[in-house]
Amino acid sequence: MKAESAKARRKLPLDTPSRFSDNAIKDLSGALTALLADFFAVYIKTKNFHWHMSGPHFRDYHLLLDEQGDQIFAATDDIAERVRKIGGTTLRSIGQINSQKRILDNDAPFVTPNDMLSELRDDNLQLVDEMRQVHDLCDEHGDVATASLLENWIDEAERRVWFLFEATRDISHKA
Repeated sequence: MKAESAKARRKLPLDTPSRFSDNAIKDLSGALTALLADFFAVYIKTKNFHWHMSGPHFRDYHLLLDEQGDQIFAATDDIAERVRKIGGTTLRSIGQINSQKRILDNDAPFVTPNDMLSELRDDNLQLVDEMRQVHDLCDEHGDVATASLLENWIDEAERRVWFLFEATRDISHKA
């Protein structure tokens, strides 16, 4: 009896109080969950490159990627909690992250520092594009709270892009 009732409870709807329609909850939570998977993918790649950095700028790049990784990771809880606040569900496993992420992995045994920073720059640009799309969806459904959060995360990602760009820019060629 207890096992049957526990199994039945797992199938019950969340019934989180929300002013959003079922369609809006589905759209928003789906988009935010995919975005969350991408944030985790960029976080792991940032930490991978942080751990495997080498070369004459090791200390600067190592610290830069540590700072950026902390910033990316900090947003993950807010994204997941926003999904729950609006009445949806979000990531439950590494497998789900892997199936929903759009950021490519880099498992290469060696990557040059410049290639690491360039790849992370491009990944953060991709995050910016994805966040702008989710922002449009928020506007469509009147979700001003999520839109406001996204605006801050977009600004943070654009700052990461700028730092990564400047760290890789070849200034030896003068105009």
